[in-house]
Amino acid sequence: MAPSKHNILSYAALAVSAAAYAALAYATPRSNFTQLLLLYAVVFVAYLYVTNQRFNLWHGIVAAIFFRLIFLFATPALSDDYFRFVWDGRLLAAGQNPYLYLPQYFMQPEAPLVPGLTQELFAQLNSQGYYSVYPPVSQAVFWLAALPSPQSVTGSVVVMRLILLLAEAGSVLLLWRLLRKMALPEKHVLLYALNPLVILELVGNLHFEALMIFFLLLALYQLFYHRLVWSGFAFGLAIGTKLLPLMFLPFVLRRLGWRQFILYGTVVLITVVAQFAPLINQDVLQHIFQSLDLYFQRFEFNASVYYLLRWLGFRLAGYNLISILGPLLSLVTLVTILSMASVKKLGSVRRLAGYMAAALTVYLLLSTTVHPWYLSTLLALTVMSHFRFAITWSGLAMLSYAAYRTPTYHEDLLLVTLEYTMVLLWLMVELYLYRQRRHHANLNE
Repeated sequence: MAPSKHNILSYAALAVSAAAYAALAYATPRSNFTQLLLLYAVVFVAYLYVTNQRFNLWHGIVAAIFFRLIFLFATPALSDDYFRFVWDGRLLAAGQNPYLYLPQYFMQPEAPLVPGLTQELFAQLNSQGYYSVYPPVSQAVFWLAALPSPQSVTGSVVVMRLILLLAEAGSVLLLWRLLRKMALPEKHVLLYALNPLVILELVGNLHFEALMIFFLLLALYQLFYHRLVWSGFAFGLAIGTKLLPLMFLPFVLRRLGWRQFILYGTVVLITVVAQFAPLINQDVLQHIFQSLDLYFQRFEFNASVYYLLRWLGFRLAGYNLISILGPLLSLVTLVTILSMASVKKLGSVRRLAGYMAAALTVYLLLSTTVHPWYLSTLLALTVMSHFRFAITWSGLAMLSYAAYRTPTYHEDLLLVTLEYTMVLLWLMVELYLYRQRRHHANLNE
């Protein structure tokens, strides 16, 4: 049977995307915002076209893996976090605790000599004055990446990228299986697999949400079969990669009930403690909490509600109230999540994933810092629903990179306003349509 016109156009769109990804990987610095935006628009439009066609699922998955492989030997262009990954990995390879000292300590004459911790690498760090906050699973990957390439940043980047690529392949497989179990269209897995933000930010720019998402989806998959121990173990590994999944535990409690959650929570706790135990002491705990406290009281980027409150604070107090607003918004987020979790028992894994996505949406809307890659987890969770606002958000979030157009970092608040206006309008429309569907479903019962 000859391929249809739409299939031919889909293959053409994927071919154009491959060329655009190559340009994004090897020829687009973060400062060239115009080129970044144009190339991203190309791959995003192609993504929207392909995922809305009757397209061979396996071909789409193969294309998704291939797009990630394009980045294999590229230097991350949109983020410099990977220098800290390399730094922490070299510390671990030398038997040093990455949580114990500030990077500047190792630049002092009396500090122990650690192979690879050079002045050149130190100069590239964007967190010279902060203790490491990356949890143990991430640290283990940093360590593995340092072993075969103790003096090569590029070598470590390639190792980390291969691990994240394997995690992404696992996430795609798990999403596929979960969609099948939930009686949702299997082709929806391409909404995550081919999403340009996911490809560019996770494997392309080495963000460990890729590994966290894999463990989180594995936990949901095991929970589908009621394998509480294995699910709790996977959930603990997700926390050990990024602390973010901690916010989802109240919903797991509502799904399982207290009796089963005691077993589940115990497995999660043992898993997390076992990961942290070799590296944690009183000083390390103090350093981690100090860095987390600075995150909520000093960092701000691409925020929504916080920027409105910051503007109001300048009008009323005459200065930036982030030291008050950051913790306050975190408290509001916590109370909101606990309130959401107390409403009703969650009868299915699909419903659990939906509430996790809702909680994450609240967290992102109230956060002082929303980097584009933070949306990847939301994308993975909303694939298992009928909500698509996260896709819209993933397309608009790239506008935030306008802040790096000049050597002096400066956010364009008009673009931030455009981003959140479009996202919130889309979300409101979807919520309205969702309520209408629920209303008609109730009438038909």
